[in-house]
Amino acid sequence: MNSFPHVLRSLLLTSLLSFAVPTLTLAGGFVIAEAIAHLPGLTNLGQSTVKQLLQFLSTFGSGHPLQGAIVIGLTCSVVGVLFDAYALYRYQNLRGPE
Repeated sequence: MNSFPHVLRSLLLTSLLSFAVPTLTLAGGFVIAEAIAHLPGLTNLGQSTVKQLLQFLSTFGSGHPLQGAIVIGLTCSVVGVLFDAYALYRYQNLRGPE
């Protein structure tokens, strides 16, 4: 059972990173779209991009963009944990007897 804390640490780190990456990607998209909206001549492009991102997130959040971002982050986190658990299982079973 020495490996149990290592497995938990791996799963926790995987879940945090799998949540942070899509959430920060969406936030970066908003920052870029807002920056484009402040450039002369590209205001309409930036504003329409922000509007489309908000509508996209509202689809996943029952009308609330923040909830949509959280749902996407949690979904990616669950998928990351499942993949990490599968990889750990395969590693332990294919490694052979020690």
